[in-house]
Amino acid sequence: MSDTPVQTSATVLTVRQVGDYHALTAVAPGVAERFRPGQFVALAVGGEHTSRLARRCVAVHEVKSDYGGTVEMVFAVRDPGTRWLAGLRSRDRLDVAGPLGRPFRLPRDPVGCLLVGGGPGAAGLFALADTLHRRGCQVHFVLAGATSRQVFGSRMAQRIGDSATVATEDGSLGEKATLREVLPRVIEETASDVVYGCGPTSLLRTVTRIAGDVGLPSQVSVEEFLQQTGACGIGVCMTCVLPFHGDDGVTRMVRACTEGPVLRGDRVRWGDLGTIPFDALGAPRVLHTRPVPERDDVTDRAREEAQ
Repeated sequence: MSDTPVQTSATVLTVRQVGDYHALTAVAPGVAERFRPGQFVALAVGGEHTSRLARRCVAVHEVKSDYGGTVEMVFAVRDPGTRWLAGLRSRDRLDVAGPLGRPFRLPRDPVGCLLVGGGPGAAGLFALADTLHRRGCQVHFVLAGATSRQVFGSRMAQRIGDSATVATEDGSLGEKATLREVLPRVIEETASDVVYGCGPTSLLRTVTRIAGDVGLPSQVSVEEFLQQTGACGIGVCMTCVLPFHGDDGVTRMVRACTEGPVLRGDRVRWGDLGTIPFDALGAPRVLHTRPVPERDDVTDRAREEAQ
């Protein structure tokens, strides 16, 4: 099967609410056949005659062979476009492009893997867990959120993981703790060899720092950053760029949708997200003399009009 993504008109099977998120399952055979863990899909929103041009990039939770190939996607309602997605019904049509982006790199030998997730992006961990298990790896989960409604997949993690730790800031599910408090302990208890992260940018920053402190490699999916900034999903619009250290030590701006969404956590310049650092290759000289805005105001206005 070719790795080339496809654009297809998918048939919606179900849309269900899961805590604060929605899970949408659609028949999309070409997408399901090509999918690898860590990739995402870009959904057109608003219907055939809509003025909303920006696609919504969402995480893939699961693919199955049912009906020739189904894809379940998980997302939060953030804007009019995702609200439209949440309102779809069985047999509605949905324009889907995917699978897109770079997937997780998989270990060649069986190792201990720690999968850390939060928010709707945690959905992307479960296809990865299945693949790692088939390679003989041990799979441990840490899921974290502010409340129980913001933790996706806790029951599934407990069912399929070799261990599963859940932490919420208000104590409504699992331990009353933050990710920063539980992650070092779990890394030590599980003797993990590699850490994978999916979820909010703040979670990925914490995963990368703690993994680095104990000398473990980390792979992270910048799913939230892509959702907030991406408009096309295929690398054309250039709205989802972020600063990234290359093998040669040079910072370049890479696209979350194309060079990512899975990146080496220790190579992302987390403190400079939303900016073009003055030392990045090709950065405008004017950035030496004035601060860089956190977001491109022109891009923001364009996205608001498209919504």
